[in-house]
Amino acid sequence: MNNGYIVQVKGIHKTYDTGKVKVHALRGVDLSIEEGEMVAVMGPSGCGKTTLLNCLSGIDGIDEGEVFVKGNHIPKMSDKQRTKFRAEEMGFVFQSFNLLPVLSVVENVELPLLVSGTKQSKARKQAEDILDMVNLIDQRNKRPAELSGGQQQRVAVARALVNEPAIIWGDEPTGNLDSETSMEIMDVLRKLNREKHQTFVLVTHSDEIGQSTDRIVRMRDGIIE
Repeated sequence: MNNGYIVQVKGIHKTYDTGKVKVHALRGVDLSIEEGEMVAVMGPSGCGKTTLLNCLSGIDGIDEGEVFVKGNHIPKMSDKQRTKFRAEEMGFVFQSFNLLPVLSVVENVELPLLVSGTKQSKARKQAEDILDMVNLIDQRNKRPAELSGGQQQRVAVARALVNEPAIIWGDEPTGNLDSETSMEIMDVLRKLNREKHQTFVLVTHSDEIGQSTDRIVRMRDGIIE
């Protein structure tokens, strides 16, 4: 499966067994996302948005259905294959910045490259290039605690993009930011989306964020409306 789509999902189900009750988080979801598209996944709390993101990215398994990303059938990969595929082809931006406080900005951004075996000099160059794109090159030697919330999230965005992934998953990436700073982050993501032709899938509660994307996918009770 591909046909110009970077993500193709058919009939996926996901149930969590809490012991006392079974929670049907996903109930037969179908979804296709084109390469280079920016998509917002929206809906009320508990509707399955984050579960969908986790199943698409291979962080969580599915009970039934098919998930293809870049033509790869994610559920049929081994754990090792999925981990490698995520490291090479995917980036993640979360609501919490998850920056290491003892490292500088540029050290945080280059870390994924160093972990994957990239030489220090090349990793530093790539990290500085992406920091320049998100307008933080002048802050590269500062610690995260010296930055504003919006600046820290831009560092997190840079870290997610430093390995030039094909697709970036965002789970409430502006959830901890005020509306003005949120839109600044979205401006950065749109710029990167246009210039790098990378695919973005963003879970969000914000109508403003949703309207800034190419398409809104609305969920309710584990299905796409």
